[in-house]
Amino acid sequence: MALNSVRRGICLSTRRYLSVSATQCDKMMPDPFEHATGFEKQEMLARRAGNNDPFDMGLYYRGAGTKDNPNLIPSRFECRIVGCVCEEDATCVNYMWLKAGEPKRCECGHWFKLVEGKPLPALE
Repeated sequence: MALNSVRRGICLSTRRYLSVSATQCDKMMPDPFEHATGFEKQEMLARRAGNNDPFDMGLYYRGAGTKDNPNLIPSRFECRIVGCVCEEDATCVNYMWLKAGEPKRCECGHWFKLVEGKPLPALE
């Protein structure tokens, strides 16, 4: 008998009650453009201007790729990593570093050259 009353007392004292009240929130999240700075803001400005690939990260299809007429890869920096899919059915990509002014040959025989890319739009 005493054991049952002790159990009941412990169970009642360990219960936690949750009280929830409905509130109304009229605040809106701020526009991310207002808080962006640096490269993030430049990217947003370029996308607003209609350039969906502002950093030239898209795919480029190889041309002839000879030593006299290499595939031109745009970049705003002195170096860039380039991946070449040497065969149509290849399951791997051959990556190489390209440096400005130096044409480089891939394992498959195609030549690549880094050229200066168009600048990003200036910050407001």
